Amino acid sequence: MSKEQRFASVWDAIEDTPQKAASMRARSELMMAMQSWVKNSGKTQAEAASLFGITQPRMSDLMRGKISLFSLEALIDMAAVAGLEPQVTIKKPKATRKRREEAQAAA
Repeated sequence: MSKEQRFASVWDAIEDTPQKAASMRARSELMMAMQSWVKNSGKTQAEAASLFGITQPRMSDLMRGKISLFSLEALIDMAAVAGLEPQVTIKKPKATRKRREEAQAAA
């Protein structure tokens, strides 16, 4: 019988390393913010692409969520051009239930 694994995010479940998972979490948050900005700006994809200095097909990739095609740096640059203020937040991970139970048992 297998034990059920719990993950803090989907990226922790599908990425090979914590570093890759952290990068994907940041990229996905930025990508969703950029998609929302484009939708709410009233700009066409072509207009947004021109603003960001990318092609319309590349803008389409962003709007379709093709996260693997965008670096963290490229997404931060686009967010800044859009007038957004991307920030990095560092925090300790929440304790999992197993760690809490182990800590309680040890007490």
